[in-house]
Amino acid sequence: MLAYPATDFSVEHPSWAALADQPPLTRARLRWFQKQYLRDETDRWDWRASPLLASDLKGVASAFVATAGFDPLHDEGEAYLERLRAAGVSVRSRHFGGQIHGFITMGKVVPEAIILIGEIAAALDWAFQDAADKTPT
Repeated sequence: MLAYPATDFSVEHPSWAALADQPPLTRARLRWFQKQYLRDETDRWDWRASPLLASDLKGVASAFVATAGFDPLHDEGEAYLERLRAAGVSVRSRHFGGQIHGFITMGKVVPEAIILIGEIAAALDWAFQDAADKTPT
């Protein structure tokens, strides 16, 4: 389950520039989080920190990827989703065009948060059923 994921620390994608001042995840906050997460600048290009940069995504676990239209991480989330599909990974996705990063925590005021939680539950059921179908008996 990937909710508006950070998948590429190596570059600022166009959505970073377009939404640089978009609360709650501004460019300044993104940079702060990166500094907390990465040991040093070279980690930006390590596929373990930036899975979008992995040379091959075949064999990656099934995924549900949710993106938000007013999220600076939108472009890299969508790019990762496309890479997963191209690698033949079993994937489901949902784009919430009118939402911001972190909206899943706003269920009392953002109806789409409740929708996303329901879709996450359905995707987890789908993923576990998929895994069960592949388990030898």
